[in-house]
Amino acid sequence: MPAVERLVSTAEDLLRLPTGLGERFELVEGELRTMSPGGSLHGKVAARAALLLGQHVAARQLGEVVGAETGFVLERNPDTVRAPDAAFIAAARVPPGGLPETYFDGAPDLAVEVVSPGDTAQDVQSKVADWLHAGARLVWVLYPRSRQVFVFRAEGRVDTLSADELLDGGDVLPGFACPVRDLFE
Repeated sequence: MPAVERLVSTAEDLLRLPTGLGERFELVEGELRTMSPGGSLHGKVAARAALLLGQHVAARQLGEVVGAETGFVLERNPDTVRAPDAAFIAAARVPPGGLPETYFDGAPDLAVEVVSPGDTAQDVQSKVADWLHAGARLVWVLYPRSRQVFVFRAEGRVDTLSADELLDGGDVLPGFACPVRDLFE
């Protein structure tokens, strides 16, 4: 892996990495970071979030929802490419020809992160800060074990929702609302 790390310092380098290396990567300030594959519960929750978002967005033609491993270029020189577990991009920000085959330039309007047992609080906060700094208007951090969602907004407000509360999309995802428990079932 050290040879690969020396070859990767930009978003374009990262995109050219061969698939099938058995690992996933993000690029943070020009530094390649290996990401462990998520566990089964992590995958289920990420898929559930993408499904609920996708159904809502498609029915109202609000934009695009993308799944895990979709890269977003958040910063250049040094480059930062992050990959949320799910994301929403508003229709007004989707290029006329559709989403690019390469990484999306900029943050999504909504980034969804599912916390795995090995994630540290520092790692989670770093990702949230990167998303918001790059222009995400909303970040949902889902905690499968406690069945909670932390909602971070661009203006600085943070809400903690339990399984019995309602998660809504605010002005980022008009009309979206679901019980928090639906994300974990």
